[in-house]
Amino acid sequence: MNLGKEIRKFFPALDQEVNGHPLVYLDNAATTQKPVSVLEALDKYYRMDNSNVHRGVHTLGTRATDAYEGAREKVRKFINAKHFGEVIFTRGATTALNMVAQGYARNICQENDEIVLTYMEHHANLIPWQQVSKYTKAQLVYIPMQSDGTMKLEDIKKCITDRTKIVAMTHCSNVLGTMNPIAEVAKLAHEKGAVLVVDGAQSTPHMSVDVQALDCDFFAIAGHKMMGPTGIGILYGKKSLLEQMEPFEFGGDMIEYVHLYDSTWNDLPYKFEAGTPIIAGAVGLGAAIDFLNEIGMNQVQDYEQRLVKYAMEKLKEIQGFVMYGPKERSGLITFNLEGVHPHDVSTVLDMDGVAVRAGHHCAQPLMRMLDVTATARASFYIYNTEEEIDRLADSIQNAKEYFNHVF
Repeated sequence: MNLGKEIRKFFPALDQEVNGHPLVYLDNAATTQKPVSVLEALDKYYRMDNSNVHRGVHTLGTRATDAYEGAREKVRKFINAKHFGEVIFTRGATTALNMVAQGYARNICQENDEIVLTYMEHHANLIPWQQVSKYTKAQLVYIPMQSDGTMKLEDIKKCITDRTKIVAMTHCSNVLGTMNPIAEVAKLAHEKGAVLVVDGAQSTPHMSVDVQALDCDFFAIAGHKMMGPTGIGILYGKKSLLEQMEPFEFGGDMIEYVHLYDSTWNDLPYKFEAGTPIIAGAVGLGAAIDFLNEIGMNQVQDYEQRLVKYAMEKLKEIQGFVMYGPKERSGLITFNLEGVHPHDVSTVLDMDGVAVRAGHHCAQPLMRMLDVTATARASFYIYNTEEEIDRLADSIQNAKEYFNHVF
């Protein structure tokens, strides 16, 4: 079965023209398109069930609460979290990572402790740790990276020492496509008494994620990268650590008792969900998970692997095409065209109806490691096809010929 062709009919945004050409949407690492079932779930909530959750005893309040908490249970099963309270709804993966940095790490790190990072981190999993370092005087340690964008397990082991308190690592790089050995890193971290924080924004939409098998301590998810709405994400944390962790925000619903001069906190997960929660976002994310479950995450991963391998073979035939990252990768290709700025490449591709991203991809330290200021990135999802990759290749060739002619 050609999965992309079979399911494209469920995505209205794909059925349009851009600059007179059928849209080829290859910016999925930034955000994904939404299937009709997600759009309908959002519409139903706002049309029929719109109410705040938890304390309302009327019918709409009950329906909204059931939908909201039902979505949490869908997430729990999707990532195989052990406890319902280990799933915290957030504004996104960035918020989730900041919650761990500010609510947990700032309270356990001290001067001369170490926080271990990689050179391939998205700014969302880098800047929070810089801020923890400034506040606590803990030292940042970076794991060496190989020329192909991978890391050796022995180098990781050397960097995790008795002084390590936090290891923060992306599951899949949003630039290189590198898939990091999270379960092995978790074992190394735990042997030294350290906690592993994983940025799962680029892995959860594309492969089966089992947080218990990975044995990570915290795991961040972005809902909009897995066909859910924008503004919704997940922080998974082991129950024992979440119970130690301080709330990131304060206000309604996250409290147990409020007195004039002090307050106590609610049970998990509500301790971390201050104010009116992201109800519609959670409902939409639950519908996205239903859609993915119907396909099956193993099938999603297998299909994307076929796409990216086809793309790598096709694109490397273009003279002057420079690709970054390892041979074995997730479903994206970051590249440059010799002599052409990636923004110019992206502009020409857009004229052909092909949407890719260009820039530093919120990974400026990695760009410096690659000795480039920016790159272009084509990222694939389950509704893309080999024919669209052919369109991408033709458009890159057009860009090359256009700029060779101009200059």
